Amino acid sequence: MNAVGVCWYCSRLLLVSEYGRGDACASCGRDTRVCRGCLHYDPDLHNFCRENQAELVVDKEKSNFCDYFKPSQKGGSDCGSSEKLKLAAELLFKKKGGAC
Repeated sequence: MNAVGVCWYCSRLLLVSEYGRGDACASCGRDTRVCRGCLHYDPDLHNFCRENQAELVVDKEKSNFCDYFKPSQKGGSDCGSSEKLKLAAELLFKKKGGAC
């Protein structure tokens, strides 16, 4: 297996052949050739990109034609974050025992 990166959403290992313009992750179905899955992606920067010559891409989670795209090894740390927050809230406010 020649994995070159990981899915930006679910952290599944991805091969070179899975980074085509129309490709999606076999595990979660998200587009793979996207800003969020790129080595240059940096949410702390103005355009979310370390490559200063790259054209602005508005939707960072949709496939694009960026010439500077390089697969990232950083996986989906925020994968399902809303689901995790909901579960945490349910556990926090869940009734314990039978007492009211």
